[in-house]
Amino acid sequence: MRAHLSWFATATRFALVEHGRNRFATLLVVLFIPLWTTLAYLAMPDTPAPLRLRVTGETLAPPGNELTEISGALNAVTLITGFMMFAATFSGSRFDRRLAMAGYPRTHLVLAKVTALALVSAAVAAYATAVTCLAWTPRQPLLLAAALFCAGLTYGALGVGFGSVLRREVEGMFAIVMTSIIDLALQNPIVSSGADNPIVRFLPSYGAMQAGTAAGFSTNPVPGHLAIQLTWFAVAALIALMGFRRSTRSTLPATAQTLAPEPGSDSFLTPPRRTAAPSSLGPASDTTTP
Repeated sequence: MRAHLSWFATATRFALVEHGRNRFATLLVVLFIPLWTTLAYLAMPDTPAPLRLRVTGETLAPPGNELTEISGALNAVTLITGFMMFAATFSGSRFDRRLAMAGYPRTHLVLAKVTALALVSAAVAAYATAVTCLAWTPRQPLLLAAALFCAGLTYGALGVGFGSVLRREVEGMFAIVMTSIIDLALQNPIVSSGADNPIVRFLPSYGAMQAGTAAGFSTNPVPGHLAIQLTWFAVAALIALMGFRRSTRSTLPATAQTLAPEPGSDSFLTPPRRTAAPSSLGPASDTTTP
């Protein structure tokens, strides 16, 4: 049991150190979230924007700038968490593969990534909620933070999946950006206020958008839509797990895999010895020269 905890703690430390090295992502969290949400709040008019909240069936008329700020916060959180998890997975894929090939349990590596994702999503969601509350006060701030957190989990898992299967960094960045733009643009409450197209109910952040809108302008709890968002996270996590298993799969024959040392043993930390290459002239002859 102690060995499993040690492996998990070591893998989690590696994952968090990898995130700490990504200074550009830290800069995005500190500057992009307040910049994007503040611009959305100031640029949009504060005239009422009538809409029907699908999650509760209520007809609301919140100020347009406050409604847009919630959508902007969701967009910022999903982009940043997806980018952070993709960057960490993409840059550490070779290291993870070497660990897995050396015998490090992949289960602990996956749990470490999930733990790092939860911590990153919680920090980004709390920061985005605090920035939003500086401009105006949502009816349910904790529900707003939960909606942002669940959306961050979903896109973080997608980032891990993209980082495991895509071969170039620009491909992953484009995939994350376009997924977030299409997802949140189609269900922006102002754009789709008069529409009730069932297609938006199958988008990745539908549950978070509905819960976030309810958090801002309604007092009704909406645990069902948080559950919908967590279901999307489970689907994205399953895709990420399949991609991670594929990227760390062993290509060694079965006999070579059985000779791999156990993690934590002395031989696991000791590089293998080089053996002398056999002579190309074949074995030495026992015959003597006459």
